[in-house]
Amino acid sequence: MNPKVDFYFSKGRWQKEITRLRKIVLDCGLTEELKWGCPCYTFEGANIVLIHVFKEYCAFLFFKGALLQDTEGLLIQQTENVQSARQIRFTTLKEITENVSTLKAYIYEAIEVEKAGLKVALKKTADYKVPEEFQQKLKEVPGLKTAFDALTPGRQRAYLFYFGQPKLSKTRVARVEKAVQQILDGKGLDDSV
Repeated sequence: MNPKVDFYFSKGRWQKEITRLRKIVLDCGLTEELKWGCPCYTFEGANIVLIHVFKEYCAFLFFKGALLQDTEGLLIQQTENVQSARQIRFTTLKEITENVSTLKAYIYEAIEVEKAGLKVALKKTADYKVPEEFQQKLKEVPGLKTAFDALTPGRQRAYLFYFGQPKLSKTRVARVEKAVQQILDGKGLDDSV
């Protein structure tokens, strides 16, 4: 147990559940760290599983969950845009307690995936649709296409996803307008302005 993580297990609605999840994952020999404000469990420095809480449930998040066999059908893809990670969600201590051996099997499988060096084939930036409103702006604003192309692939994908989410064109236009200067400045969507 890592004392830097202890605080996470002493707050909120899911204390009993996440304390049990912690014991299960530590029994599998992983190293406990604090990452992204959550307990993260690693094998030889590689992220394997994270414990996190939400309003309606607590969960294990397997970083390479898309590569697991999921023999019990427990893994959930949070949204269609999540490419690699998968969750197993819990709403009661009982469902955790009844599935200890299954949960450990998933953890051991995730460790084997890491040992084997397997990687999730992630979508490339070119696989993302460029919203029409952004295509138009790329044509209109001098240097915007060059600045966008100079961004890291992750930053490019974040912008394309952000621009493409709204159903209404006027909302997409507003998002594009708001981001133009930030792109020209070489900053990502979440970089401070």
